[in-house]
Amino acid sequence: MRIWLSRPHMSGTERRLVEEVFDSNFVAPVGPMLDRFERNFADYLGGGVSCAAVSSGTAALHLALRLKGVEPGSEVWTGSMTFAGGAFPILYQGAQPVFFDLSPTDWTMDADLLEEALRAAARNRSLPQAVVPTDLYGQSVDIDRFESICERYGVALIVDSAESAGAERDGRKAGTGGDAAILSFNGNKIITTSGGGMLVSRDAGLIQRARVLSTQAREPAPHYEHSQLGYNYRMSNLAAAVGVGQLGVLGDRVAARRRLFTRYRDALARPGITFMPEPDGAHSTRWLTVMTVDPDIAGITREDLRLALLAREIESRPMWKPMHMQPLFAGARYVGRRFDEGLFDRGLCLPSGSDLTVSEQDEVIGVILELLDRRIAC
Repeated sequence: MRIWLSRPHMSGTERRLVEEVFDSNFVAPVGPMLDRFERNFADYLGGGVSCAAVSSGTAALHLALRLKGVEPGSEVWTGSMTFAGGAFPILYQGAQPVFFDLSPTDWTMDADLLEEALRAAARNRSLPQAVVPTDLYGQSVDIDRFESICERYGVALIVDSAESAGAERDGRKAGTGGDAAILSFNGNKIITTSGGGMLVSRDAGLIQRARVLSTQAREPAPHYEHSQLGYNYRMSNLAAAVGVGQLGVLGDRVAARRRLFTRYRDALARPGITFMPEPDGAHSTRWLTVMTVDPDIAGITREDLRLALLAREIESRPMWKPMHMQPLFAGARYVGRRFDEGLFDRGLCLPSGSDLTVSEQDEVIGVILELLDRRIAC
């Protein structure tokens, strides 16, 4: 049996909720279960937010950029180490991304670099239209600080919390920051709707406009009337039923992944092996446990380890390749010291599913220790 990186983990209630949808015949794109999912998620997040459930985190980010006025030719500043879906919507709007390095203290977008760059841009009258920091591998950015910086310069803040449903930072839940935030429920996320996402904002009007745009921007008329460009981005009522069931076990899923991280960290405490830090005030979901391998100390490379796991049918994966290193973004402006490049060279995401059995955990740990010990013996 293959050990997967992060597979869906159903609770058992999702099937009943989906059956409710079938029984009601609300299998069309919208319906009562979609309303329930949005309402339940807003209640979970708190802080007076409103939610719009859509087809993906990428769709949510695209809507947020458009609704915050990002225009062709403008700049959007974002973290370089992210999934491509966190950068593509910038291009959808015809804007230019500027990529930022990570902070060594928490491995999220470096707020010091951002503050310095915004100060210089303000002097030059060249401020970006939006800043999009990314919560990486289940760790929330310093929401309070990013809000303070962006408010000072009058720049829209959209927090990409696609990877961090269930995380907290200084008592604030991931998904509640900025002018808007986005979440993802893709199949490999900590909770899933198979595919799906959520746009969140304390601006209820922005969320209502997002609902309109995500349903082809249909006007309230008995015929099909359109006065603006829309998208087919709305989450289906069926997918929302899965989301309602998954939200009910989000806390359990976070606890399970954090326990798994602790086991990995303790079992693999060897020279040259380090793990993603968790700063004071942060409560990461550990969506994926991420370790780094220093070949000069450990005697092996990240790739040695990945291939050894693969030979045993164990899926692991390098960290995100930074966007400024991607061929698509060749020539894009990059701000930083290339800390993210070093993480990409040395970083590996380990199997982190909340349903990983003890024996599967033992196998992953055993393969890694076997390879480390063999290299040390040589």
